[in-house]
Amino acid sequence: MNVPFRVENCSIERTLDVVGEKWTFLVLREAFSGVRRFADMQAITGAPRQVLSARLNRLVDEGLMRKEPYREPGQRQRDEYRLTQKGLDLYPILVALMHWGDRYMADEEGPPVMLTHRGCGAALEQHFRCADGHEVAGPREVTAVEGSGAKLKSA
Repeated sequence: MNVPFRVENCSIERTLDVVGEKWTFLVLREAFSGVRRFADMQAITGAPRQVLSARLNRLVDEGLMRKEPYREPGQRQRDEYRLTQKGLDLYPILVALMHWGDRYMADEEGPPVMLTHRGCGAALEQHFRCADGHEVAGPREVTAVEGSGAKLKSA
């Protein structure tokens, strides 16, 4: 991704401002696994209560998750956290991080979790294609060009 120009409004930088923290990714991992309640997320991730609360609030504020009230019999009303479409759109990023970790950080025995297609059971793979359908093998096959919203940095 050799960019011959620099922009003030970098999409990667803006995205990392929202999700670029360990606990945020662990919250998203659990949300994609169907975990919706604060206490369950805290127990699974081990996140300190204040940290988890701050991350969930930020994800709600940024529109990646929404709160849905629920009440267990005899208990006060609480909130569940559900992914919005904006949050669901992060799934390929989490899968890519997982695949990278499986390749470079897994134990000798192999990956701890495998993702498979529910319909046929085959392992999940990620591929890049251009809009015309050509397979893109890596960054050497990609050219960065100015987008319509580019705000160029002055030299």
